[in-house]
Amino acid sequence: MELAQTEAGLILLGALFAILALGVWIGLGLLATGLVGIVVMPMLLPGMAAFPAEKVAASAIWASVASWTLAALPLFIWMGEILFRTRLSEDMFKGLAPWVQRLPGRLMHVNVIGCGIFAAVSGSSAATAATIGKMSLPALLARGYHAPMAIGSLAGAGTLGLLIPPSIVMIVYGVAAEVSIVRLFIAGVLPGIMLMALFSGYIAVWSLLNPALTPPADPPMPFGEKLKASGQLIPVVLLIAFVMGSIYFGWATATEAAVFGVVGALILSAWGGTLNWTSFTDSLMGAVRTSCMINLILAGAAFLTKAMAYSGIPAAMAAWVGAQGFSPFAIILVLTLIYLVLGCFIDGISMIVLTVSVVLPIIAQTGFDLIWFGIFIVLVVELAQITPPVGFNLFVLQGLTGKDILTVTRNTMPFFFLMLAAVALVTVFPAIVTFLPNTMFGT
Repeated sequence: MELAQTEAGLILLGALFAILALGVWIGLGLLATGLVGIVVMPMLLPGMAAFPAEKVAASAIWASVASWTLAALPLFIWMGEILFRTRLSEDMFKGLAPWVQRLPGRLMHVNVIGCGIFAAVSGSSAATAATIGKMSLPALLARGYHAPMAIGSLAGAGTLGLLIPPSIVMIVYGVAAEVSIVRLFIAGVLPGIMLMALFSGYIAVWSLLNPALTPPADPPMPFGEKLKASGQLIPVVLLIAFVMGSIYFGWATATEAAVFGVVGALILSAWGGTLNWTSFTDSLMGAVRTSCMINLILAGAAFLTKAMAYSGIPAAMAAWVGAQGFSPFAIILVLTLIYLVLGCFIDGISMIVLTVSVVLPIIAQTGFDLIWFGIFIVLVVELAQITPPVGFNLFVLQGLTGKDILTVTRNTMPFFFLMLAAVALVTVFPAIVTFLPNTMFGT
């Protein structure tokens, strides 16, 4: 890179870390860093053009939030908030337990399947781990299941909150990278199933190798009793399937499907007796708070992106990477390491909006599909959630179990390596990601 772009990049990076170190909200920190790029850098670096900050900010922020696609974001968040206030988490264990009794590992599969179902509701890794953990861990430990495996499987499966569609992180990436949200949702289906299969497969193999650590199965339950136990869970699964099916079969856009999801969630909540004025307003305000937080981050990232574009940093980095002759796999390896480090300090949404403007020109230079790259980013952001020493899900599990962070980290390591294997699989076999969207929409 040229010296001017290198200096500009170092100034912006230093300013961003200094501002975030002061405890400033990430959205406001990004806005302030953008101001440094537009106002301060032209004073410090001779030859760099100055631009009117107020006009740049207004156009960048408006462009980032004035998107019809982004309307799906608060709606999916609201759907999750409504269902979160139903008895879904309470009924999860009772509804899933009868169906997994014959599998090697038995009730530990509830962690994986439960997190997969709740992931489609919450869109949050930490919320998925915390909610399913409060329900499953006491039940598993009371039945005598192996504590390290119960904790590790919950930490790993909790990360599904970011990958299983409809995913909030996918919407944020889609808006930032200007790619189809519907394609991203469809592309996340097979990797999500693959990751759940890896987790359950490991649990089954471990259980077969350690039969003494798996309690005996409960008495067999008739099919009708199983359906009765799952009475509250089945309607939620059907709602999620309908929302995703309406997108897959082309009956609705992502935003329209989100509306169906909200209406269905309200009906299920009313049917279950949990819908009242308090739960309605709490769910609505919870969705407003989360949506405003995400939009503030998007607005700040858009302004910072514009500031970096004026400085020429992304284009210079892409040209530099292209000139070095790095192989595509080397670039993916470096990006994986970078995201793992970033995951120690900031949340997944911030990681994506902060890096997309710099990374996408490099990805375009190497010829990667942007839909594939979106799923890759989600996977490595998931991986960062359980990266020692300060992955967010590790702290959630520490709070739930009362164990020290080193113990939680040690219990989680097998699932950390399984997720690394998943990243390697989608990198070596990109069709795992691209097959469904290409089949549905054409190449």
